[in-house]
Amino acid sequence: MGWIILAIVVVIAIILVVIYNNLVTLRQRVQNAWSQIDVQLQRRFDLIPNLVETVKGYMKHEESTLTKVTDLRSSWAKASTVEEKANLDNALSDTLKTIMAVAENYPDLKADQSFNAMQAELSETENKIAYSRQFYNDTVTMYNTKLETFPSNLVANMFGFKASTLFNVDNEEAKKAVKVDFGNN
Repeated sequence: MGWIILAIVVVIAIILVVIYNNLVTLRQRVQNAWSQIDVQLQRRFDLIPNLVETVKGYMKHEESTLTKVTDLRSSWAKASTVEEKANLDNALSDTLKTIMAVAENYPDLKADQSFNAMQAELSETENKIAYSRQFYNDTVTMYNTKLETFPSNLVANMFGFKASTLFNVDNEEAKKAVKVDFGNN
């Protein structure tokens, strides 16, 4: 009888260790996925001074937009949570869209080789950010699901594992469908 009890205790201990290690692995993947977003966002923020300098001479009338970009970049260094960085990212994305839209009004700027190279690099970075966000959210979803499903939820509660936050778009305008109008009224 003693061997059976010992065997049951060993099996339970092994199950607990496996579940705990799985939760730790998933938590590390979440942190890695966030780090990948952080790297791409930092890359974009590093490109911004060059972009601002390139367009500054052309866009003298758009000083407020350029100032906003600079202010957002400064705020980036102070941000520490996923929510803060997500909000800054959304604000910066909107501002960069404004710069690109305004650039359409400056033919010399559109023809500038530095601006075109910067625009291409920024576009590539935006694609990497989008992929990184998706990967992060997929990883967070797997981790959070594991935290809520039985029996791993018991181990998670026992060892204080906390749910992670998804990277969400808080900008309601960005969620709306884009209206395309070719002037065929």
